Amino acid sequence: MKAVFSYASPYRWPIIIALFLMLIELSVELVQPLFIAKIIDDGILARDLNVVLLWGGGMMGLAFTAFFSGAINSYFAAHAAQSFSFDLRKALFRQVQSFSMATFLRFPTAGLVTRLTSDVTMAQNVFFMSLRIMLRAPLLVIGSLIMAFVVNVKLALYLLIGAPVLLIFLVYMSRKGVRYFARIQKRLDNVNRVIQENLQAVRLIKAYLRGMYEASRFSDVADLLRKDTVKAMRLMELILPILLLIMNGSLMAVLWFGAIEVQSGEAKVGELVAVVNYAMRMTGAFSMFAFIISAFSRAKASAERMEEVLLANEDLEQYDDEGRVMPRVTGDLRFEEVSFHYPGKETPILHKLSFHVSPGEKLAIMGATGSGKSTLLNLIPRIFKTTSGQVLVDGKNVNEWPLKDLRDTIGLVPQQSILFTGSIYENLSWGDSDATEIELENAARKAQIHESIDRFPNKYETLVGQKGVNLSGGQKQRLSIARALVREPSILILDDSTSALDVKTETLLWDALAKEKATMLVVTQKISTAQGADKILLLDEGKVVGYGTHQDLMEQSAIYRKIQQSQEQGGEIE
Repeated sequence: MKAVFSYASPYRWPIIIALFLMLIELSVELVQPLFIAKIIDDGILARDLNVVLLWGGGMMGLAFTAFFSGAINSYFAAHAAQSFSFDLRKALFRQVQSFSMATFLRFPTAGLVTRLTSDVTMAQNVFFMSLRIMLRAPLLVIGSLIMAFVVNVKLALYLLIGAPVLLIFLVYMSRKGVRYFARIQKRLDNVNRVIQENLQAVRLIKAYLRGMYEASRFSDVADLLRKDTVKAMRLMELILPILLLIMNGSLMAVLWFGAIEVQSGEAKVGELVAVVNYAMRMTGAFSMFAFIISAFSRAKASAERMEEVLLANEDLEQYDDEGRVMPRVTGDLRFEEVSFHYPGKETPILHKLSFHVSPGEKLAIMGATGSGKSTLLNLIPRIFKTTSGQVLVDGKNVNEWPLKDLRDTIGLVPQQSILFTGSIYENLSWGDSDATEIELENAARKAQIHESIDRFPNKYETLVGQKGVNLSGGQKQRLSIARALVREPSILILDDSTSALDVKTETLLWDALAKEKATMLVVTQKISTAQGADKILLLDEGKVVGYGTHQDLMEQSAIYRKIQQSQEQGGEIE
């Protein structure tokens, strides 16, 4: 929990002020029974109205002091808690942005969402309640016990009888609660995962009429969450009755033996009333312990989950931006004996790949599904690191490049077109925030999307729905290509990014891209597209089974000839 709550340190002064005001409230509450004892013994029993008015007025003054202290305490506690949660959530999000893909894959997406939302909220609420009432409750118990000894040692001893039992019981329940609530948060991750998958695939679910199946699947994971939550709540509900049973037993002992003490003259009525008052305050404070333990257990479980993210410091991506001017990269690309398998997996995806792409050349990459095409592309911007061998850009191993410099030279268009909520202009400038409107429009023209944008009522200010839901597949692909072209990359990577385009538009696109001074790597399933490339790389199960021009592969590769024949007959790569 230390790493999480370290984000509260910048707000030490609001915290100190809130705690000071809470202590004022607590002091008033602890002093009041002494005033009551004075009023009873020296005022009511002595029939002295002046004493009653004096000490009664003092109690009213203390009550107003406590009221104003509580109101101001709430202000400072809320300020500190909200600021703490803002900084914590920001730090978690920035940490996730710095994850390498290998680190990112360790955390399920739904789990990261839960950590950034409900886990942060849980820590924030406990932090606020600690400054407001959670620290006050145990201090009130300790303070009441001490004050009871000040009033009458003999009577206070009866309150102390159950203290060791209560302490052991509370420690046990707290530890057990942490385990239960950690399990609940994992169940919540699963619920979020199912919701996320369902919302992302809503069109497919409706098309296949799988709504009832998805509802049943959600019901199963939600039911597990319900059962574990019920178990935890039942455990927490045991706390209050047991606490009250022990405390009420102590209170009965105080009343019984206190009455005997008063009758024998060894104790005053006011002293008995004061000790009983302290016992009642202790009972009231103990009644909050069920809530406190529940909240603390949840917060501890949440803090441990957030620390997993904050302390995940292996293989983080560092972006060193010192304002230096980087020389223009030529785009020379070379793979030397490159092999790769995903972290935690033993099955290799790529086997000793070697090939060279000269600056400005276009390489078409072909192969069946699962042959390693996209994985190969991910090694160039160092999204993943090679298991063995090396990838060289301009003769320099990509592992030796400053990450920002390397990725600034690359324009990547992924297989699945990803757009962000906002305007078309904002989506294009996402590729280069310093690009001018003219540069954005030129990139859109090259990507063959400018005319489509121009037909929209709001043109470049047209809002793109979530994930581009209001655009066609071809429009999304061309916007993604335009976004990459805005960067004026030395290496342009197109991962099967023209599959939704018609033949005419795709031809115009390739004609426009041919004028770019960029080394291009194009994953494609179409022989017609591959024919326009300088070289073709043919993969099969992660191995190079063909490399050369279209004519070279037609002469040397039976697999390539089979693809050619299949597409002439209207088929696709299997």
